[in-house]
Amino acid sequence: KHIVRVSGQDVQRGTFSHRHAVLHDAETSAPYNSLDYIEEGQEKLSIYNSLLSEYAVLGFEFGYAMANPTALVIWEAQFGDFANGAQTMIDQFIVSSESKWQRMNGVVLQLPHGYEGQGPEHSNARPERFLQLAAEHNIIVANMTTPANFFHALRRQLTWSFRKPLVVMSPKSMLRHPLCVSPVEEFTSGSFREVLGDTYADAKKVKRVLLCSGKVYFDLLEEQRVSNRTDVAIVRLEQLHPFPKKQLDAELAKYPKAKLYWVQEEPENMGYWNYLLRFMRRELEDVVARKASASPATGYNKVHVKEQKDLVARAFDKPREAVADANIKETAEKAKATD
Repeated sequence: KHIVRVSGQDVQRGTFSHRHAVLHDAETSAPYNSLDYIEEGQEKLSIYNSLLSEYAVLGFEFGYAMANPTALVIWEAQFGDFANGAQTMIDQFIVSSESKWQRMNGVVLQLPHGYEGQGPEHSNARPERFLQLAAEHNIIVANMTTPANFFHALRRQLTWSFRKPLVVMSPKSMLRHPLCVSPVEEFTSGSFREVLGDTYADAKKVKRVLLCSGKVYFDLLEEQRVSNRTDVAIVRLEQLHPFPKKQLDAELAKYPKAKLYWVQEEPENMGYWNYLLRFMRRELEDVVARKASASPATGYNKVHVKEQKDLVARAFDKPREAVADANIKETAEKAKATD
């Protein structure tokens, strides 16, 4: 039996898949956690709403995970952008403790990240910062697009015979996306998959491969299916670091004559692009991203939708006006509803 500990801003209501982990009686305000009653004799879920000091709370959780390496210890930011308040803790301890002091730690950072029209303080967990800090297999950086993969990434934290910090980028809108689902058997008998291949395109016809990570996959998938683009394959990097070169090469081998493009929602000077160039400079044809920017995102929802349509259009090499924006608008509305 393992202790599962979650802390952060408003985590009892929740941002990730534990949404509404704690319910409160409307008359007595007494808390009720349904996860505490799965079976007799189980450990109680320790889930605490924290004060708004990321530096202090993440420091405490890092220490807890160090003292109890058999526990699953999770710190969650209200939005991934807020991790910058704990940057000192990340730089000085989480990513470097194994190298500096030979001390392993399995703390998990859950950072809601994704462009959903909510503005510059609520869109970007700065994945480029974590990837710049990633070397010597010191941390796991991931952006999962299926519930089963998220589950196995968390489970893997305890089944490994060693400990590594796990940094999870994940958008809020995926909680309600009808395509973001996994069959039960993928939970019970599956395992974590670093790379997810295309199941729609015709490999013999593919001339263009879109490599991506995270929420933008669903925008690309919508366009691929609406336009019946069986000549464009979409491949997802679910784990960024350690870079799964072997798994990715096996997937890309299906499309020997295709040109490879990296697609990201973030501005070109942010996100994953510079990190990808460390491993795939020769293979990548180009990047499809928002223009380089000092700010992570626009503050206007209409501009966001326009930018997202343009992103999808460039990925598929077609005019922006030919891209249906219904799915992009719906994604933005879902993000608002889940906040």
